[in-house]
Amino acid sequence: MARRTRQLGLALRYKGRGGPRAGAGRPKKPGAGVSHGKRPTLSPHHPVHVTLRAVTGLSSLRAKKCFRSIARAFAHAREGTGFGVVHFSVQGNHLHLIVEADDRSALSRGMQGLAIRIARAVNRALGRRGTVFADRYHAHVLSSRREVANAIAYVLGNWFVHASRRGEVRDAEAIDHCSSAADRSLVVRPRTWLLRIGWFMDSG
Repeated sequence: MARRTRQLGLALRYKGRGGPRAGAGRPKKPGAGVSHGKRPTLSPHHPVHVTLRAVTGLSSLRAKKCFRSIARAFAHAREGTGFGVVHFSVQGNHLHLIVEADDRSALSRGMQGLAIRIARAVNRALGRRGTVFADRYHAHVLSSRREVANAIAYVLGNWFVHASRRGEVRDAEAIDHCSSAADRSLVVRPRTWLLRIGWFMDSG
């Protein structure tokens, strides 16, 4: 069961470092938001914060018919090996995930399979065809207790950040119904020390 006050009571600004080097990788397509350079090496001991953005004009992913389909996709993704989603939140036009993977290849395969599964589910729910995600996923490796604690707070509290920016009054300690905090059966149990214990030691 998710810890509500510990997770949502943390600072909601993600302070992770890193990112693509200027000019690295092949040139982006017009409108692309993620570098196509080679992804960094991944240790099985380090979780990853992943962001997937939807194409412009798509219905809100938080709408009931969309989210139900996405939730089923997450549930089915639990059956994979070498890759698992530990936390997630679904926003109107993007998804935030915290995942674990055995290595870079497992992360790539796992995310490709998950993105395809979610895209098909969303298209079925909306009765449409075509692209759902605007570009390939953005991944940031979380290698310290502080990074993991900040990422968990950011992912599970992201709905509150967006609501605050729109001027909507929300309860900061409420649980987002479109996140794994509302239903832990949709995700896997963490196996890395950083996600099981380490993050909590740095969240006080």
